[in-house]
Amino acid sequence: MNRRKFLQTGLAGAAVLGAGLAGLSYNRTVHAGIDKVRLGSTGLFVPRVAMGTGSIGGRRESNQTRLGMQNFVKLARHAFDRGLKFYDMADTYGSHPFVREVLKEVPREETTLLTKIWTTDMSWLKTEPVENTLDRFRLETGSDYFDIVLLHCLMNGNWQEEKKIFTESLLKAKQQGIVKTVGVSCHNWDAMEAAVEDPWVDVILARINPFGTHMDGTTADVMGLLETARKNGKGVIGMKIFGNGDNTSVEERQRSLAYAMGSPNIHCVTLGLESVEQVDDAVDRVMNLV
Repeated sequence: MNRRKFLQTGLAGAAVLGAGLAGLSYNRTVHAGIDKVRLGSTGLFVPRVAMGTGSIGGRRESNQTRLGMQNFVKLARHAFDRGLKFYDMADTYGSHPFVREVLKEVPREETTLLTKIWTTDMSWLKTEPVENTLDRFRLETGSDYFDIVLLHCLMNGNWQEEKKIFTESLLKAKQQGIVKTVGVSCHNWDAMEAAVEDPWVDVILARINPFGTHMDGTTADVMGLLETARKNGKGVIGMKIFGNGDNTSVEERQRSLAYAMGSPNIHCVTLGLESVEQVDDAVDRVMNLV
């Protein structure tokens, strides 16, 4: 069966987002893996799709970690073999130790690691000096350095002043080689608007999909802002491509990926994949589009 026939017919019975690994069988034709792209002016070349590890994440767990260590490693290894050599982590997801187990089996130098620092005290997570946080992250992942470190879930346009202690410390870590690039994960229009013009920001993680689902403005407005970010040399990573799980029909997945892959303003995307089937679905759809 050729790729186009496979995409039109073979995916109709595939599991939608949220399915786990257990009890699933899948007969498919293997196609090319995900390719790499330049991430803005950061100097990084990264896989076009990252494996997200934070679906329904919080309190240091997520749908990916809830698979259990053995199933997570099987899933992540399969993703690696299909070109998703890019792991999108965060302290709040609890995914660092899980990726550490994967890094015991795959070359670190072939892998892109992105993680995020939470910057607001909560009952179950207290902020600490960035130096301490990064030391802990390195122990948890087994990696001496990170390719991308973001301030997680910024919610207002005053973050440049409010989070100055974090930005200054991350800049120092960047100068020391502990971090290659820095940036922000935005959940607010004003926060993103500030980020696109900030010279400190190398990378922006932004919510974008053609449906306007769980986004920080209309699709047109957000895409316009991302165009400005791209022109300013920022690396742009799209998230919530499937609307935080609200847009997961075959047609919606295809439309969402086509929208993201077709835009010059989105360099790559992160997908919260939870099964081998979902990995293969995403890889085949993406590589059929580019």
